[in-house]
Amino acid sequence: MGIAQLSMYGYASKAEVLADARRYWNPDKVAFWQQEGVPLVVGERSGYRLTDVDGHEVIDVHLNGGTYNLGHRNPELVHTLTEALQHVDIGNHHFPTPGRAALARRLVEATPGTDKVVFGSSGGEAVDVALKSARYATGRRKIVSVVKAYHGHTGLAVATGDTRFSTLFGSDRPDEFVQVPFNDLDAMAAALAGEDVAAVVMETVPATYGFPMPEPGYLAAVKRACEDTGTLYVADEVQTGLGRTGALWGVYGEGVTPDVLVTGKGLGGGLYPVSAALLGPAAAGWLDEDGFAHMATFGGAELGCAVAARVLEITLREETRTNVRRRIDQVAAGLADLRAELPHALTGIRQKGLVIGLEFGGTGAKPVMAELYRQGVWAIFSTLDPAVLQFKPGLLLTQAETDEILGRLRTAVWKVAAHG
Repeated sequence: MGIAQLSMYGYASKAEVLADARRYWNPDKVAFWQQEGVPLVVGERSGYRLTDVDGHEVIDVHLNGGTYNLGHRNPELVHTLTEALQHVDIGNHHFPTPGRAALARRLVEATPGTDKVVFGSSGGEAVDVALKSARYATGRRKIVSVVKAYHGHTGLAVATGDTRFSTLFGSDRPDEFVQVPFNDLDAMAAALAGEDVAAVVMETVPATYGFPMPEPGYLAAVKRACEDTGTLYVADEVQTGLGRTGALWGVYGEGVTPDVLVTGKGLGGGLYPVSAALLGPAAAGWLDEDGFAHMATFGGAELGCAVAARVLEITLREETRTNVRRRIDQVAAGLADLRAELPHALTGIRQKGLVIGLEFGGTGAKPVMAELYRQGVWAIFSTLDPAVLQFKPGLLLTQAETDEILGRLRTAVWKVAAHG
């Protein structure tokens, strides 16, 4: 296993890959994963299974933040990309194309309240577009996000996130970027009281923060406060959208029609980077005034649009939606059983559809992550709440695969609890 991937790049062993990655790529990250007991160098991948170049196979329930909602190298998506390559390349970002126009139309038709689409190649880039559009629409500069937020690492997006990411590069601007605690309506009302905020940007369920769930009515109340103060509501659905909650976009289930919705990651099916900011009428005004005001060479690449259109079609199929509902119920039942067995180890379950955070109050999530890896499942701890394991089953998992994941999770939690 993995020999082809090694030889393709001139390596004879995994050790050589790790040595070059430490030297030329990201020494801190390479060392971190070795120390945490997850020495993964991905070789073969198919469906929801990854195989390390050393032969160790894992079932992927990290999915790179939802990038692989439909699995790795999904055959339909591979076929779509291969077919598109017979006719197009990335295209020229200045000109209309059939693929770009068709995908924009389908996204708008599937997303109530939106009017236009601006494409990017990453979620952070799409968040930047959303915030620039809100500033244009309102004539204001201030942006409100939540404490422990994560919206990407590009210019404006990084300033909305946790200070771990913004201060290192001098992007923390407390005069323009304000953070309030999640689920705290009083703090949100105070932040908006001056009527000088261009946008509130929030993930429907904050992923990197460990998936704390919005309290009933919270997001709808924030939207009303935005409307009362002339502020735009930007829904970041990069990780929680595209069917993961059981609906295409989770925010509508919270009673919110956003002014802007951002999607990415899974939109490209893990085969071609594509993201999108779906703009409501107010936020989209600049596209009539100056269509050259924002440009992205790879935004809406024709190859990416072909893949994304197929992703949207697969996600919206009735058989996919039915499968998601079944997997939601199956996972919920399995996790409830495990919680009943080991309440002192698995101290909490945060679940909205297939968006799940597992709380491990005693040991934290890192030991469980490492043991899960040894048991053959890859799930990641939450960067901004290390007590929580991000657990994101794929949309197309079978009942048998889901049972396999739950069984391995049970073994891992028992082993960690026994040594805790």
